[in-house]
Amino acid sequence: MQKAVFETSLDGLQLLKKGKVRDMYDLGDYLLMVATDRISAFDVIMPDPIPDKGKILTQISLFWFEQMADLVANHLVAHKVEDFPEACHPHADILEGRSMLVKKVEVLPIECVVRGYLSGSGWKSYQQSGDVCGIQLPPGLKESDQLPEPIFTPSTKEELGKHDVNISFDEMVDRVGTRLAEQARDLSLTIYRQGVELAKRKGIIIADTKFEFGLFDDKLILIDEVLTPDSSRFWPEASYRPGGSQPSFDKQYVRDYLISIAFDKKPPGPHFPEEVITGTRAKYLEALKLLTDGTYGF
Repeated sequence: MQKAVFETSLDGLQLLKKGKVRDMYDLGDYLLMVATDRISAFDVIMPDPIPDKGKILTQISLFWFEQMADLVANHLVAHKVEDFPEACHPHADILEGRSMLVKKVEVLPIECVVRGYLSGSGWKSYQQSGDVCGIQLPPGLKESDQLPEPIFTPSTKEELGKHDVNISFDEMVDRVGTRLAEQARDLSLTIYRQGVELAKRKGIIIADTKFEFGLFDDKLILIDEVLTPDSSRFWPEASYRPGGSQPSFDKQYVRDYLISIAFDKKPPGPHFPEEVITGTRAKYLEALKLLTDGTYGF
């Protein structure tokens, strides 16, 4: 296990922005997307990184980009440092396994969320009103129940540190137009269904996920990360029991710890005990190994 990468500062490369997890560099014709080991919970970036998390997320995304290539184009140009511009090569020790050279796109200002199971904010909404983002659901559903059909529930993309806000499909149409909204919805549902089918064969339930899209040559393409434990809820199928929250392959150790200490969901976040760090890393790594059968790794 290499030393965790909390943030990057790469000499000779122009830093464009830092997100919750990714540092973006402007390389002129392309962007360099570097997945750090930062972890956020309740929209707060925690002070302790999870070693190798950025590599795991990158490898899972690369796996899905390949799996979905026949369904939708994506922004990936290269993922091996040797294929990056020369200016990146001195930073190979940091970049290898956790970075992607990607196309510059006009990013769709919407988080494209698909839910196949009733959990998280969807469950809270259903308890209050019987619907999720304006989509009426059957009465009597329990927490973590599988929905009759996957539903598309878009949200806004807010600035770092703010909560994304669930919106209706009609509001998405108002923001981006009918053509783009319908394309993004239909692609999201198609990708999700295919991902669910493959993951299920590996013993993983993908309860919900969010996709990001961008326009490249006036065509909608898949960008950022795809069906990772950061952008999705991954549940072990073997332990799935509707009627409450589920064990997961993601930030469960982190969330459980923060809840146990009554974290107020405001920065700065607390430091983690070692078992939270190692337990979280193990869950992410298990998801990568299960999904890819060991064909993707670092």
